[in-house]
Amino acid sequence: MVKAKEAVELVGQIKHLLWEKKAEDVVVLDLRAVSESLDYFVVASATSTPHLQALERHLQEKLEEEGLRPRPTEGQSPRWVVLDYGEVVVHLMTPEARAYYDLEGFWADAERL
Repeated sequence: MVKAKEAVELVGQIKHLLWEKKAEDVVVLDLRAVSESLDYFVVASATSTPHLQALERHLQEKLEEEGLRPRPTEGQSPRWVVLDYGEVVVHLMTPEARAYYDLEGFWADAERL
């Protein structure tokens, strides 16, 4: 897991890695002011299920090279993947799942970075 002071750097690295694989509509929500238990969400869309899987693999492989592994999560689906790196949680979603679950709307009070 990352330390709080390293979380901002990790967010930047995750955004870069997602853009490398053509993730769409990458948004970072700073949740520190609105949540006691969450720091940052990175939310990104994939164009298809294979694209979603490619984003997940790329992110995990590159971060594992630096010794970072996500916490185990439950309930993964072909439309939504959650990678929990402690202070930074990544949500990779199809556009349909993203519109349905509307994380950005739910966390509307969070600052967008």
